[in-house]
Amino acid sequence: MVYDAFVLLSFGGPEKPDDVMPFLRNVVRGRGVPDERLAEVYEHYMHFGGVSPINQQCRDLLAAVGTEFAAHGIGLPSYWGNRNWQPMLADTVAQMRDDGVEHALGFATSAYGGYSSCKQYWEDIAAAREHVGPKAPRISKLRQFHDHPGFVEPHAEAVRAALGTLDPARRATTRVAFTAHSIPSGMARNAGPTGNRYTDQLAETARLVQARAADDVEYDLVWQSRSGPPQVPWLEPDINDHLEALAEKGVTDVVVSPIGFVSDHLEVLWDLDNEAKDTAARLGLGFVRAASPGVHPRFVTMVRELVEERLSDQPHTTLGTLPTWDVCPANCCPPAKRPGAAA
Repeated sequence: MVYDAFVLLSFGGPEKPDDVMPFLRNVVRGRGVPDERLAEVYEHYMHFGGVSPINQQCRDLLAAVGTEFAAHGIGLPSYWGNRNWQPMLADTVAQMRDDGVEHALGFATSAYGGYSSCKQYWEDIAAAREHVGPKAPRISKLRQFHDHPGFVEPHAEAVRAALGTLDPARRATTRVAFTAHSIPSGMARNAGPTGNRYTDQLAETARLVQARAADDVEYDLVWQSRSGPPQVPWLEPDINDHLEALAEKGVTDVVVSPIGFVSDHLEVLWDLDNEAKDTAARLGLGFVRAASPGVHPRFVTMVRELVEERLSDQPHTTLGTLPTWDVCPANCCPPAKRPGAAA
């Protein structure tokens, strides 16, 4: 297979106050969510001046990947398109068509399987190509990477660094809490060709990270950033409820590691660095949040390695035992009815 471009696929985010409400409407488009329901999330963005960090993080990653490609003789031009805000993927695909691109490799800023984290990117690609028309380039999304060393190792390094800031005399009463975006329970059950792929992959990532970071410290996998009506079951426990439970058990310090994310975007900065940190302070818990990969050199190298897997048909590099594939099976991840969550 011949590929002639690379495209970064991401969620998108507002870059000024006037962008926030139109962006949120894009996130929930087609779901009948009134503006009143979006008001609380709007205030989260306004706490940061109406700017989500995710777009700049994508620019930084694209620049780092371009340097990595050049250093290793990969001559693919690079593009970037979002699901919910400029640059919109359809506009990017149109530019790729005008530039003569025929078949690109796409890297999504999500490591895991599941509808929102994987299959919806395939749908985004299909919708963008349909919008552009018959000369739209093909885009082949790169595989999920939850257990790639380039994803696991930066998270492990960050957990080690966070633990190193805590009092070693309290290590026996210290806990690590790995977090990921909660999703509806029905969507979690449907994830992957046989179900539960999202939660299974996250459990494996947590195990792999903890084994490399601090196997003498207990850990848990918990959830964050729930949205939607309370009568719809979502994955639990929420990080804030989990902190309450840990305090009751006599835990003194917590390191929170957002393994569900590749960068410190708004849901990390608000839900963890504000809400969860405030909960921990109220409970008297020591609290440190471990960094996400961002543009960690090993993570950037991983993107290049994933591209090389496809360019030269190399075997997948993995640390875990769950199956991997380049193209998701046709029966993967049927969507569940759910309100959107904003990154």
